[in-house]
Amino acid sequence: MNSHAGDLVDILIADDHPVYRSGLRTLLSGIQSLRVVGEACTGTEALTMTYRLRPRLVLMDVNLPRINGIEATKTIASKCPDTSVIIVTMLEDRETFFAAMRAGARGYLLKGATTEDVNRAIDTVCSGSLLFDPYVSDWVVEYLTKPQASGKPFPELTDRERAVLELVADGKSNAAIARDLDLSIKTVRNYLSRIFAKLRLYDRTEAAVQARRAGLGH
Repeated sequence: MNSHAGDLVDILIADDHPVYRSGLRTLLSGIQSLRVVGEACTGTEALTMTYRLRPRLVLMDVNLPRINGIEATKTIASKCPDTSVIIVTMLEDRETFFAAMRAGARGYLLKGATTEDVNRAIDTVCSGSLLFDPYVSDWVVEYLTKPQASGKPFPELTDRERAVLELVADGKSNAAIARDLDLSIKTVRNYLSRIFAKLRLYDRTEAAVQARRAGLGH
């Protein structure tokens, strides 16, 4: 790993917002033990740069174009075991958090974390432990102590995600789903990315098949 040079921890930033990437780079530059080796604005770029640079850590957003952050995390965890992923996101929901953990993320921070929060997360993950934002700590306890059974198909999906999936099973386009659910097409795409990541699906055809097998659709 590149982090061996001078005991620096090499970090790749993966986020599609240039202003946030710049701010995060500035934040990290104030920590002497860290070195930003690259910036990716899509999930595809994040994977390509991880393969090439072999950073110690990737700070990964969830809603990335092309390949979403959850799917990219799963691939990195499988193919680059020396690289750890910390999810840094604005999404404050249980489903995204647990999808990230199942994908192999070693940490989860909400955007807006302080320099101290980020530094602590990096130190903790580099030491081999997991780090969760305080906001999600109760979810971990709830998940471990009160696993809840659900009679609904795909219990890992939210009700809205299940509604989107049901319309996919009906063969509807993104535009039609957006009209039916009063959403923007971009929001529909984001829902689909999260559905594919949670259910480990590759495309909407496979999603439609799995949904119909589970009894969704008309």
